[in-house]
Amino acid sequence: MTILTILIAPNPILRKKAQPVAMIDESIKKLLKDMEETMHAENGIGLAAPQIGVSKQVLVMNVPANVDVDGELIEGLSAGPDLFFMINPEIINKSDEFATCQEGCLSVPKQYAEITRPATVWVRYIDENGEILEHEFNYLQSACVQHEIDHLNGKLFVDYLSTMKRDMLIRKAQKVLHQL
Repeated sequence: MTILTILIAPNPILRKKAQPVAMIDESIKKLLKDMEETMHAENGIGLAAPQIGVSKQVLVMNVPANVDVDGELIEGLSAGPDLFFMINPEIINKSDEFATCQEGCLSVPKQYAEITRPATVWVRYIDENGEILEHEFNYLQSACVQHEIDHLNGKLFVDYLSTMKRDMLIRKAQKVLHQL
């Protein structure tokens, strides 16, 4: 496995809609594993292929099901599956209720903002074995999967902010990049 380089906004690749995956072969399985390793190496909870310069509808996320949008454990709720490999994911339904989460992004390093999204989403995707699955995501998992699917559509979390705030966060992220 390989740790990959993460693109930083305003890299134009981050603004392009990723292409659907036609066939799950060994290269896609390797991409998923490399993305998982990269996500963990960067202390992230999700990573979409465009963030590493690959224009494919592929994402990984690793978030326990029993963590709320503030990162706190929810008592009495089982952790459930937390690692997801998703190919060609699509949101097929969303709740009328909303939740606000402090979001950050590996492509906008060390910048955070409160983002409001549907509290629950239902996602259809293909897993690494080629199986078509549907899953209901709540709490932090819901915010994360929506954030990563946005990446596949060329959208960043800062796009939910005012133009002034968005531009300021991207400039700050660029400064962080130059300090590394």
